[in-house]
Amino acid sequence: MNYIYGTWSVLRGLAAIGENLDQEYVHRAVRWLEKHQNPDGGWGETCESYDRPELAGIGPSIPSQTAWALLALLAAGRAHTEAVERGVHYLLDSQGADGTWEDPFWNGTGFPGVFMLQYHLYSKYFPLWALGVYQRALDD
Repeated sequence: MNYIYGTWSVLRGLAAIGENLDQEYVHRAVRWLEKHQNPDGGWGETCESYDRPELAGIGPSIPSQTAWALLALLAAGRAHTEAVERGVHYLLDSQGADGTWEDPFWNGTGFPGVFMLQYHLYSKYFPLWALGVYQRALDD
């Protein structure tokens, strides 16, 4: 939604430009994601995190936000960690019989404080992307 999406975007960008991912600020980002993982293995964040920073990374797990957290951790080279394994299991366990996922909550921002969006395809392609990146990381 906000902080999870932003953390993923930054870590993926840093990896893409060849940044040394053993920097302390990368470790802090990884610890933040691990700390905000829900007991069910997924991640979620409420839209209220825009107005209330204390809610950053807090909310019911949904597939798209779980995928963003996984993509962040994978970009940081954390494929072989318990957090990633739990996140992958969340995605596999929440996958529908038709092979897709559903996000029951808002998962995007129109304009914070004005309106939020439900990007219906986010729950379809972000989890698939995360699982593909995970599989590729295991193959390396």
